[in-house]
Amino acid sequence: MTKNSSVILDQKANNRLISLDIMRGLIMILLCGESCLLYQRIKDLGPDSGISGFIDQFFHHPWHGLHFWDLVQPAFMFIAGVAMYISYHSKKSKGSTWKANLGHILFRCLKLLLCGLALHCIYNGKVVFELWNVLSQLAFTTFVAYLIIERSSVWQFIFSIGLLLLTEGLYRMVLQPGFEQPFESGKNFGAYMDTLLMGKINSDGWVAINCIPTAAHTIWGVLIGKLLVSKRSKYRKLAIMCLAGVAALIVGFGLDSSGLTPIIKRISTSSFVFASIGWVLLITAAVYWLADIKSYNRYAWICTVVGMNSIFIYLFFETVGLQWLNKTVAIFTGDMLHRLFSTPWDAAAIISSVSALFLQWALCYWLFKRKIFFKL
Repeated sequence: MTKNSSVILDQKANNRLISLDIMRGLIMILLCGESCLLYQRIKDLGPDSGISGFIDQFFHHPWHGLHFWDLVQPAFMFIAGVAMYISYHSKKSKGSTWKANLGHILFRCLKLLLCGLALHCIYNGKVVFELWNVLSQLAFTTFVAYLIIERSSVWQFIFSIGLLLLTEGLYRMVLQPGFEQPFESGKNFGAYMDTLLMGKINSDGWVAINCIPTAAHTIWGVLIGKLLVSKRSKYRKLAIMCLAGVAALIVGFGLDSSGLTPIIKRISTSSFVFASIGWVLLITAAVYWLADIKSYNRYAWICTVVGMNSIFIYLFFETVGLQWLNKTVAIFTGDMLHRLFSTPWDAAAIISSVSALFLQWALCYWLFKRKIFFKL
């Protein structure tokens, strides 16, 4: 038995859903790549590199449209919902109650909020109050999803649709001077709310009240968590996820193509919420089929060792990575190759990014082998 096989066996022994750890780890690896500037440096090779169209998918769409990178945050929210329900189900089977677990959830949400606020202070190099970070948003969506976690699946789904209808209504009906254009950057209700909450608007069009519509992603994660712990057959679970994914894509792109509601990630329009969860569900179904049904897990450990320390590595590459590690690694990789062997700067920069990404992955592997797991 190889040491890498033992990673998967440990997960099976602990009754972990391998596909969940793969998804979570893959998301973190992709985000770490962004933090290491890997995609930007590949993009800097220019349109003549032959992959400019492909690499554009690793950047958020400027406004109206959908790129692969726009699926990362919804997947993050969705996986959080799946994991929360599976954890709650396990605790409930051991005698814990909703009320007994509420304090833990509230404390976790508080820690997520504080981490999100702290990251913005680090980004700005000073104390600021900004609510655009995914962790701040996750604090809200986690709390909302937990409040209704014991409701029926139908009730939860209807509630999630209500959140989307509420958002649609606010954007279309609450029109303030200078903020009367529901689907224009910096001129919509979300931007108006940012002026009230933070006294500023985001120059890239992000809004803090995205946490309301994207709470649907976490709630739908709870629904899939219920499905995955149910006694249905694995193939039945797979079929339900696939059908739900296709239905969500039809609704999301239908709303967009009809002109009713454009797909805009930066303000999380209802069409975006549906379209993004559609793709996320299909990706999740594919990983579930490969990992938990077919057991094609030979290389799954590459992702799972990161997925089992996801919050830690996110905070690490957003702080130590950005502030110190990336630059330090560059000195002894790309920069050295350029000076000693005249490696072109563009190639050297990519080597530096890949090296920093690998070192941060290796840190997660080191932590896993020593069974060190950081939880919020």
